[in-house]
Amino acid sequence: MVKGPKGGLDIFKKRQKKLLEKIGDGVGVIFAHPEQIRNNDVHHKYRQDSTFYYLTGFSEPESVIVFDASSPSPFTMFVRQKDATRELWDGFRYGIDGAAEYFGANKVYPIDDLVKILPELLKNTSKVYYKLGEQKEHDEIIMTAIDHARRSRGRSGLGQPNIIDLKQITGEMRLIKQPEEIELLRKACEISAYGHIAAMRACKPGVNEYEIEAEVEHEFRRRGSDRLGYNSIVGSGPNATVLHYVFNDDVCKREHLLLIDAGAEFGYFTGDITRTFPVGGTFSPAQKKFYDVVLKVQKDCIEFVKPGVKLADIHQRAIKGLIDGMLSLGLMKGSAKDIYEKKEYIKYYPHGTGHWLGMDVHDSGLYSIDGEPRALEPGMCFTIEPGLYVPENDKDAPAEFRGMGVRIEDDILVTSKGCEVLTKLAPKETHEIEAILGKSV
Repeated sequence: MVKGPKGGLDIFKKRQKKLLEKIGDGVGVIFAHPEQIRNNDVHHKYRQDSTFYYLTGFSEPESVIVFDASSPSPFTMFVRQKDATRELWDGFRYGIDGAAEYFGANKVYPIDDLVKILPELLKNTSKVYYKLGEQKEHDEIIMTAIDHARRSRGRSGLGQPNIIDLKQITGEMRLIKQPEEIELLRKACEISAYGHIAAMRACKPGVNEYEIEAEVEHEFRRRGSDRLGYNSIVGSGPNATVLHYVFNDDVCKREHLLLIDAGAEFGYFTGDITRTFPVGGTFSPAQKKFYDVVLKVQKDCIEFVKPGVKLADIHQRAIKGLIDGMLSLGLMKGSAKDIYEKKEYIKYYPHGTGHWLGMDVHDSGLYSIDGEPRALEPGMCFTIEPGLYVPENDKDAPAEFRGMGVRIEDDILVTSKGCEVLTKLAPKETHEIEAILGKSV
């Protein structure tokens, strides 16, 4: 195995330096994501906390990092010790020496000593940067350490340190993607697109949703994806109207549309693509009419993107475009203005038009600054994903559209003059889709 963080240590050192500057005379504490039991004594496959990995490149569980710019050792790690028996069963561990040598920690302690040493590391600070409320056991360790640190000061007159949410700082750091991060995200998006193409090729009447899911995820892994960015949604027919459908166990029928929302993770960055296409190989007139409404809105929203535009503006643009589409399809009646003001469109478009994208599929970063929606800047990445969903039992909708769900989602990088569609490899024009459907390589 290659020792040390992928991409080299320099990238992580730059991030650490930036974090230390932002927390100033405070102390930042970040815990690794805990391992999760799947059932009995079997664990879910481990994936490190995104921010922990972002700052260290270290992917082992049972670890804690502490940052303190005022200390002679500004970067401290607590990690598992080397253990030949456990490594026989579970695999390689870096241990104390490895964490220092390969990850550049100034001080490294055994994780078993955290409770004893952490109070000393917090003794002289008035600010502890830590995300409360995510893990109860971690909160208890932090609060106990702060209390011990306070009592160790004696009659100093100093109160308890303030606890400040570190997530906002690291979220803002992660929001503007650096060149090396953009390359990882591009690769994740490319792999994701190939997964969707594989699904189109495998699609035909009579296959099960889980067979298509398997084709998508096989293609992800075949092309070097580390893991899924999130659980895949593969919904045919009325299942496509369920926004977070995850059963993926129904038979795909000729007359149905199939909606797939799936993304591959590469280098801890994830793609996020949704495509919708006809199981029967060609769009019926009703399906095409319905699909084209969503496609037109999505393309218009992408064309609108440039620095200074706000995500909220894109969402409102999508809503208004979809309202026009609902009226043209007969899903709504009346004036577009009334439908918009009364929010009646929510019946068929109940979700937002996009979210930040990066190491997490719903990535970190503020959406508003001082109560106002923030403007887009070069280096920001987000999704554009309008959709229309008509429940199967909706007697108010024209019969030809009942049980129909369409979402079209691409991943967008803001550039200095406009934007780059990172997922453009995944076909979305109806003629492009029909040329691929059911045609195995």
